[in-house]
Amino acid sequence: MAHSLRALGAALLGVVSPLVMAAGIDMHKDPHCGCCSAWADHVRAAGFEVSVLEEADMGAVKRELGVPMALASCHTAVLTTDAGKRYLIEGHVPAEQLAWLQQASPDIDGLAVPGMPHGSPGMETGRVDDYAVLSFTAGEDRAKVVARYP
Repeated sequence: MAHSLRALGAALLGVVSPLVMAAGIDMHKDPHCGCCSAWADHVRAAGFEVSVLEEADMGAVKRELGVPMALASCHTAVLTTDAGKRYLIEGHVPAEQLAWLQQASPDIDGLAVPGMPHGSPGMETGRVDDYAVLSFTAGEDRAKVVARYP
């Protein structure tokens, strides 16, 4: 119970602790994309285990996994929580949002940060754009904002 309260507190505060994480992530990326590798480093630093799968045709991967094309970004990941639930992660979603998925286990198919906004994890270019993390569910026409950054 103390671990659960600590994990919930960390997620609510936006603090990501390696003690909270145990979920695994399979990230699909183009072999030549550096920002995807930087995002993987960001998520690893937060305590997630990340397997990198280099793909020649990311469009085919996105179609096969069911990523809505309107939400597309450069890389696509599948997060499997400790409870065995799977979520699609599209693009530069911050690790604190992945921690939220792990803790809250919402009834959604995934999270996305469409495009490649400057200042998002892996896209630290010196410029910082406003961006939103969107949740999506198959069969629904609209994604919902779950967080705004910076």
